[in-house]
Amino acid sequence: MPNLNIEEVFVTQPDFPDKEKFKKMIDEIWDNKILTNAGPFHEKFEEELANYLGVKNISLFTNATIALVIALQALDIEGEVITTPYSFVATSHSLVWNKIKPVFVDVQKDNLNIDPKKIESSITDNTTAIMAVHCYGNPCDVDKIEEIAKKYNLKVIYDAAHAFGVDCHCGSLLDHGDLSVLSFHATKVFNTLEGGAIISPDKKTKSKIDRLKNFGIISQTEVQGLGINGKMDEFRSAYGLLQLSEVDRVYEKRKKIFNMYRDMLKDIKGLKFLEPNQKPKKYNYAYFPILISDEFAISRDELFNHLKANSIYARRYFYPLITEYSSYKKMEDVNSSNYPIALQASKEILCLPIYPNLSLEIVQIISNLIKKVSF
Repeated sequence: MPNLNIEEVFVTQPDFPDKEKFKKMIDEIWDNKILTNAGPFHEKFEEELANYLGVKNISLFTNATIALVIALQALDIEGEVITTPYSFVATSHSLVWNKIKPVFVDVQKDNLNIDPKKIESSITDNTTAIMAVHCYGNPCDVDKIEEIAKKYNLKVIYDAAHAFGVDCHCGSLLDHGDLSVLSFHATKVFNTLEGGAIISPDKKTKSKIDRLKNFGIISQTEVQGLGINGKMDEFRSAYGLLQLSEVDRVYEKRKKIFNMYRDMLKDIKGLKFLEPNQKPKKYNYAYFPILISDEFAISRDELFNHLKANSIYARRYFYPLITEYSSYKKMEDVNSSNYPIALQASKEILCLPIYPNLSLEIVQIISNLIKKVSF
């Protein structure tokens, strides 16, 4: 099939706030000469973000990876942590950085979230916590995970990088677990260029997190704990405030794209959508993943290359599994064959372009490119 001569379309594209409004905020930063260390924009962003998300305590970070590292330290996690191989590598990296052994278990077939049944069967005397991922923003089985955690006295940290603004059956998804970690990376549905946050249940925990993200400093003469520099600066805080005012509009645009894909690609043999068993009450439409099985006319990688040849850059996300990387393959008891559902999903997954400024005309072109090679 010849190239359609359309502009390059990537899997995502950052949404920018109003430039003139941002310039005015930059002028304020220039005038007050406060760049970091909980300046006025940082404090305002933290407050408004907590209100928007419906959470009580939030700590802003320079990125989500540092936030994951600090979340583990804040809860004094050590030993072994049960987690998923089907995620971005930052999830498990945060464990290894803290000298914690990641214990990988398989995922559920319909939503690709960590399987609670596999969690329970993998608990040992060394297990101290569970680190689960709300994959593509679809909620984990939070009730079952909480039940297991209580039974075995385990902490729960949710890597909620994909789950900004998502509500589950009982309110904000971010209120589950001991801590939840958000990502505000440029590729996310809500971004501050780079950034992240930790949602904590009480002010005491928040105070400890805020101390750890600032080197462990208590005062000019006292440092407690091996903290790190994880603070968010004033520029990104101001940027985040502007983004927050537009996020509901972003959801609506993404929803239209999401629904068009669903409508145009339904009933294609060998092409499957994820069907979460706990559908969120409020969703952010952050990703549009499809699974391409052997029943499809061509392989997943052939479809990936077919789209690429037509200037459509989809993403095999997550491929490969974390456990397929050399740094994890060599770890004790790590074998990707032990996670057959996750391994198969990594070979079938393809995330299609979705972002607010993607036109429905392009969505139609992408869908038709897929349909034309589906038989």
